[in-house]
Amino acid sequence: MKIAKHETVVQAQGNLASNMNGETVMFRIESGKYFNLGQIGGRIWSLIESPKTVDAIVSELTSEFDVSEEQCETQVVDFLAQLAKEQLIVVQAS
Repeated sequence: MKIAKHETVVQAQGNLASNMNGETVMFRIESGKYFNLGQIGGRIWSLIESPKTVDAIVSELTSEFDVSEEQCETQVVDFLAQLAKEQLIVVQAS
């Protein structure tokens, strides 16, 4: 699934997330799977507690971390696609 910059994403219901030594670890109740989102993935996860566009996520991360907008966007889109594949997020039509 390709997620566009203007699309809005938000956490799906039914996940338990916890911070373990600076990394976010999550349990998907429905599937019984565990996921380690890491530090940056955990930051993205916290940003999408409420609906956010991919552009807004990239803007926030580039202000917090030393990364180019282009590189950040590529990595964020790939990460969100993985979350969508596992049904951890909801992609809302814009």
